[in-house]
Amino acid sequence: MVETKRSEPPSPGSGDLLLDLRGLLCPLPVVKTSARLTGMGPGQLLEVLADDQGVKADFPALCESTGHEWLGYRQEGRVVRSFLRRKQG
Repeated sequence: MVETKRSEPPSPGSGDLLLDLRGLLCPLPVVKTSARLTGMGPGQLLEVLADDQGVKADFPALCESTGHEWLGYRQEGRVVRSFLRRKQG
């Protein structure tokens, strides 16, 4: 069963970039996601795979503090598939 949180996030595979962080624990998923977002173009979509369940709270907090857009996540077994959009400016 696939659990979806927030309003319907983008479809799997729709990101401009895919970042696979499975096997990494806090704080590495947030650190690596933040660095990847910084290197992306404005408005690009980052899709992140992680099995650290803390990203469900950490990624929205990251976006709130940096101005990026949190688009939600899909729970796929132990994997959290998250979607973040790089800020426009």
